[in-house]
Amino acid sequence: MLRPIEGEIFVIDKPYGWSSFHVVKKVRNQLSSRLRKSGVRKLKVGHAGTLDPLATGVMIICTGRATKRIDELQAGAKTYTAGIALGATTPSFDMETPVDATYPTSHITREMVEETLARFTGTINQVPPVYSAVKVDGHRAYKMARSGQEVELKAKTLVIDSLELLSFSQNEITVRVVCSKGTYIRALARDIGTALKSGAHLSSLRRDAVGEATLDKALSIEEAVELMSESPMVIVDDNENEVNVPPILWDRAVSRNEEADIKPWCERTSAIPATLD
Repeated sequence: MLRPIEGEIFVIDKPYGWSSFHVVKKVRNQLSSRLRKSGVRKLKVGHAGTLDPLATGVMIICTGRATKRIDELQAGAKTYTAGIALGATTPSFDMETPVDATYPTSHITREMVEETLARFTGTINQVPPVYSAVKVDGHRAYKMARSGQEVELKAKTLVIDSLELLSFSQNEITVRVVCSKGTYIRALARDIGTALKSGAHLSSLRRDAVGEATLDKALSIEEAVELMSESPMVIVDDNENEVNVPPILWDRAVSRNEEADIKPWCERTSAIPATLD
């Protein structure tokens, strides 16, 4: 039984290319479309921790009175599986922007990587990416960066609980990261590349868990929309009586085929027709 006003907590597997706001908007619109038929005009919806558009995985979405738990929920340790491309950097530290410099990687060994990862375990200082939601003078850093403005951010103290090497090649490594709130895995990739006397950027990122919310408990967007549209739902009226909210129809294809907010640079440029001489 769904009680969106009293408060629901959904664990959703964020699609590749979607912004975190896109997920929140999708949930809000779907629930609001149903609640409006019962006279409810507003519904508060928020998330417990941003995920970059080119990342996938666990997002916790809270509705109604459950939004008061957002600080508590996002304080939980976060677990990620990250692919880090070695030998090249990008301005965004991931694949959103094109490679701006390349570096040698022939000197990098597995032992060197493991020693480097150990140096980033524990309490560290990290400068956030300029392509991030950090605010500078009231403006989001990523909006400033995308408009070509210079952005200078201060280092923040955070904790990396563990950093495990899952696979190694001289071109790419895969790591598992368990870390505190506020950690930017893209910035970690940047710093690992520098420490390896090379360059690096994030090639893939999947959030496996936020506290006790894990991927095996997560709904796809399609599953979430179906649940919100068809599952039994109640609201409480002014006389404290429970009122059933009727289900609504939804278009499975729309949820499945919604366009991404951001695509990797290589996909965007490949879609641009070549100019004629």
